[in-house]
Amino acid sequence: MAPLQRIRLEKAAADCGFERLPVLTVDGFLELRSACFPESLLLRPEGEASFRVEAPIAALLDRADDGVVLVSSISELYVVLQHAAAVARNRPNRVADRFRRATQRLPHTTEAERLVVQRIGQDLFRHALLDYWKGRCCVTGLAVPSLLRASHIKPWALCESDEERLDVFNGLLLSPNLDALFDQFLISLTDDGVMLVSDQISLADRRLLGLSEGMRVQGIAHGHRPYLAFHRRQFFVRSAAAGS
Repeated sequence: MAPLQRIRLEKAAADCGFERLPVLTVDGFLELRSACFPESLLLRPEGEASFRVEAPIAALLDRADDGVVLVSSISELYVVLQHAAAVARNRPNRVADRFRRATQRLPHTTEAERLVVQRIGQDLFRHALLDYWKGRCCVTGLAVPSLLRASHIKPWALCESDEERLDVFNGLLLSPNLDALFDQFLISLTDDGVMLVSDQISLADRRLLGLSEGMRVQGIAHGHRPYLAFHRRQFFVRSAAAGS
């Protein structure tokens, strides 16, 4: 690996959250590391402008079957590395462990006490989603953090464990109107992120709500799909009930 190329890749790694000095392996990969999480990535040039990225956990690269991705530009490499670092920082057990540490000494007896504990969990969940979605509504791109809502795909009350409640893949960062619609199962998403809109919302109301044909979430990962399947079932059941 040429010295200038290595410097360029080390900078990309540091910019994207792998701030520890990379180690060069015998296979010619740079091992990218962070002090914030134990997972590492392997990065190697494949020609002048192409790169091979490997991960021990396929979810870091949004790969269902393997942990390998090939990218053809430095800008695409930045996207891949930023996504991997965000997933690593907010893996389900990691967020749930932070939640348990923050609440282990708090009482859970009364309804008021349980609400305090829940609020802590929701704040951690919101922080994780802001990190994962880079502070933007995943549909509209709205980038005003105070207006964005951390929307559970499978509702908090219906989750079976803290790992589900605090799974970054069980959430979308949405603008207020989309959050309200999603929470009421008046909109849902396909596995590819295409928005489904209930027939309960008239064409006139869709225009008032800013809903347009072809709206979608960019960046749906494999980890989102089980939760989206749950949400769609509720969406279709409620749409059918409203139409009967």
